[in-house]
Formats: sequence, structure tokens, C-alpha cells
Amino acid sequence: MKAKKEKTKVIMPLLGRYGIHYAIGLIMLFTVDYVNLYIPEFIGNVIDGLESFTLDLNGILTICLRIVICGLIIVAGRFLYRLFIFGSARKIERRLRDMMFSKLELLSQRYYNEHKTGDIMSYFTNDLEAVRMAIGPAIVSAFDASVLTVMVLIRMITKVSVSLTLYTLIPMGVIAIFGYFYGELIEKRWAKKQESIAALSDFVQESVSGERVIKAFVQEKAQERAFDKVNDANRKTAMNVQKLDSAFGPVLHFLVGVTYVVAIVVGGGYTIKGEMTLGSFVTFNYYIGSLIWPMLALGDSVTLVSQGIAGINRIHQVFDEPQDIVDDPEPDNVTELEGEIEFNDVTFRYRDDLPLAVDGVSFKIEKGETLAILGRTGAGKTTLVNLLTRVYDIDSGSITLDGHKIKKIPLSVLHENIAYVPQDNFLFSDTLAGNISFGKIGASREEIEKAAKSADIHDNIMEFPEGYETMVGERGVTLSGGQKQRSSIARAILKNSPILILDDALSAVDTDTEERILDNLKRDRKGITTIMIAHRVSTVQNADHILVLEDGRIIEYGTQDELLSRDGAYASMFRKQQLESELSMVE
Repeated sequence: MKAKKEKTKVIMPLLGRYGIHYAIGLIMLFTVDYVNLYIPEFIGNVIDGLESFTLDLNGILTICLRIVICGLIIVAGRFLYRLFIFGSARKIERRLRDMMFSKLELLSQRYYNEHKTGDIMSYFTNDLEAVRMAIGPAIVSAFDASVLTVMVLIRMITKVSVSLTLYTLIPMGVIAIFGYFYGELIEKRWAKKQESIAALSDFVQESVSGERVIKAFVQEKAQERAFDKVNDANRKTAMNVQKLDSAFGPVLHFLVGVTYVVAIVVGGGYTIKGEMTLGSFVTFNYYIGSLIWPMLALGDSVTLVSQGIAGINRIHQVFDEPQDIVDDPEPDNVTELEGEIEFNDVTFRYRDDLPLAVDGVSFKIEKGETLAILGRTGAGKTTLVNLLTRVYDIDSGSITLDGHKIKKIPLSVLHENIAYVPQDNFLFSDTLAGNISFGKIGASREEIEKAAKSADIHDNIMEFPEGYETMVGERGVTLSGGQKQRSSIARAILKNSPILILDDALSAVDTDTEERILDNLKRDRKGITTIMIAHRVSTVQNADHILVLEDGRIIEYGTQDELLSRDGAYASMFRKQQLESELSMVE
């Protein structure tokens, strides 16, 4: 019982918020069901009146008028209950989607490392739709099935025959038992179906994103075969649901037919014996017809509720995910940073079963200084800046900015005061102007162009037919690697934060362009603390401090002159790249 309550802790408050709307909708639905009961009775009265010659034309017209009035009430009631119940379900679906997106925005990179994009997308589409159907149509079906069934049975007992009603209850009991076991099965199969849809979505997303790689390695046929397997697995899980659903409908209709047979055989016998009038017999059969919808509605509600439960269980995987990067309960009173950074014996590992990614790192840079970080692939360079931006939290040691421990700085303040150019240079499917101004919404065109000039991308942009209004496509697909890097640098420059991080942000540009960008940064960002991760010594040779990492540990630290005089790893790297440069010039 406690587990079920835990699984409804998100949806129940939302249902409570729209409780009045649901109440009005259910009152309208009750009215529709109640008024519906009079129509079979009116028809039975007409038949009995005509059979006994006690009903004239005026009497018939009066009864017809009553049926029309009932019809109008039913039309108005159906419109209103759909408006209030289905409309509320749509609003709750929207609110849930907003809440899920907000939650995802708060989760750390660790969550996205462990969960596929297709799975997350499935939460927002199929699972939320299943929840909406469970709190909309399923509620209508369940209420209709229970209330209308009770009201019809009462009418059948009080207006027609108790014994005949008891006979017809036998197949209804079988329907209830059958519906219970069906619900248990459909919930499990629906959850597996959702998982297979998520896997299919993820495969398609990866294949579309990696289209260039697939074609470059001539793997189209292999991808088609792999897709066929994923697609077939999705078909099988969908068919498992469909088979169960297909079996439920015919069995339900069969049991409804059995109810009709019981009513005709037993009720017909009563009528022949004179224990029941013809009008009452017709009325009773109309009531049986009125029970067909509740029986079918019962099947629909069982299906929809089971699917909704499976959907809300999957959605709760997002809401139950702990937010591991949070503000300190008692943060320091800091609203802006100047740029002094200190690492003191910092260690970090991504998982307990993995080796240390950062091992006892200590260094300090003053405001306005430039720190360059070099090292082989996997040495821990990007991990260091991820710890500085609190993409991850350190395991031990301390990181301070302007004397404040990093966990004592509000996340909003920390991120506002750091401009970061990541390795992947992610661009949104927007205009170049929109991408550059992403970190400063509402920036003027003059500010955007100034940042673009500092990143040495302005001239390239002006060569495009639509200039700054050029759409770059998904992830900047229409731009070259160097253009994407420089656009990302322009975005960081425009943010104008006191700390700038460039994570291998110049790897896709030539040395001349690199030199121009560095000169522009030195001129336009004077006094700004800068951290540069690079593989080329030409990028970092003018830095105030150079830090060389290996296996998460600092093996060298100092200025370029100091490192060259030590004749260590940096000096070896310097000589090797200098030789490569000289050989390329000779060629």
C-alpha cells in the first residue's frame, strides 16, 4: 500500500488542484446517466399503452417530447463533462511535462551519462499520454461503468423483475473477475512495450545524429540490420499488448451476448406466462442494452488505468532521481565573483569501481591570470573544469573561488560568473545570432557582432546570404568544425563573465586564426581569469601558469620558461610540436 502511495505522490496533488473541475464533470456525467434511464421506461410505456389501447396521439407526442428533452440534456451534459474532465486531464499532462522538464534541468551530468535520450523522450510522449488517458477517459469510463450499472440494476429490480435481474448478474460477475486478471497482465505488457519504444527512439536518434559516420564507414546495411532487430523487438512487445487487448474485446462481447440470451430466455418465459407485460420485457432489454456500454467501458477503464499506472511508474523514475548537485542550505552571501581560484588536494572518481580521475590536485591562480592545462587524452583535463563548474562534486579536498568554498556559492551565482566553451561546441537549431546571444538574452546586434569579431567569426558570418540570421541546423550541422568552435567562443565572450573556460576550443582552427583569437581575447578580456585546455603548445605558451596532467595528477606546473628549463614532459611536447611545425613548413 505504501509503495502505491509513493507512486502517486506526484499525480495526486495535481488531481486535487483540479478536484472541483472533476467534481463538476462527474456531476454532469451522473446527470447524463440518470436521464438516460428514463428513455427505456418511456418506450415501454408507449408499447404498453398501445397494446392496451390506453394511449392516444397526444399521449404519444407528450412522451416523444420528454424523450427529446432528455436527449438535449444528454447532449449538454456530455459536452460539459468532456470539457471539465478531459480538459483537466490535458492541463495536468501539461503540468507534469513542465515538472519533468524542470526536474531534468536540475539533474547532474551523471544522470545523462546513465540514461539514453530515447528513454527520456519516451517519458515526455508515450508515458505522459498514457497517464493523461488514465486520468481522463479512464475516469469517465470507470465512473460511467459503476454508476450507470448500479442505477440500471436498481431500475431493473424496482421497475421490472428481481429474479430476472439476478439471472443477468451472473455473466456480469464473470466480466468483473475477467477484467481484474486482464488488468494485471496488461500493465506488465504495457511497461515492456514502453521500454521497447524508448529503445527504438534512442536507436533512431543516434543513427540520425551519426549519419555522417555511418556513411563514412559504409555501414548503412549494418545499421539497417540493427534497426530491423530493434524494430522487430518493438513489434513483438506491441503485439503482446495487442493480442491481449484483442482477446479481451471478443470475450467481453460474448459475455454481453450471454446476458442478452439470459434476458430473452428468462424474460420471454415470464412474458409468455403473463408474469411480465410486453412493455416491461422491452424496457428490460433496453436496460440490458444500457449495460453494454458500462461493460465495454469497464474494459476500456481497466486497459487505460493499467497503462497509466505503467506510465506513472516510469515517470517516477525521473521524479525519484536524487538531485546530487544542490545549493548548500546555508550559502555564503556572494552575488558575484572576481576570478581567484584555488584547488587544494582535490580528488574525484566517476564511480566507486573506477580509478581516480583527479588525484590530489592543488594549484592557485589569481584574478586576471591565465591557466593552461595540458595532458594526454584521458588525463583529467575536462574533469578539472567540470569540478570547477560543479557538473560533478569533488570527493575530497576543497575548491575555493575568491576565498569561498565552491559548495557555499549558490549555483546560479557560480554559473552566471563562469563562461564555458565545452569540447563538443553544441549549437542549437537556431540562427547564428540566436546561438551567440544564448548566454545573454536580449543582447543588441552591436554586442553580438563585437563578440563575433573577437572570436574571429564575423567575416565568415557576413559571407552567408542571410548573415547573422542564418539557420545553423541541428547541432550546427551546416557549419564547419572551426566555425562551430568560434561561434561557441563568441557566445562565451558575449556573456562577459569574470571567469572564461576554453576546453580545447581552438583545436579545429588553424594556427593563424588561433593566434588572432588569442590576441583578441588578451586585448578584449584583459583582467579576466582564463582557463585554457589545449593540446598545442602554441595555444598556451603565453599563459601565466601551465599545468601538465597525467592520470589525474599534476606532473608539472609553472611558466613556460620554467617548464622548458626542467626539460620534462612539457619540454618534450614543445620540441616535438616545434619539429612538426618546421617539417610542415619545409613541405
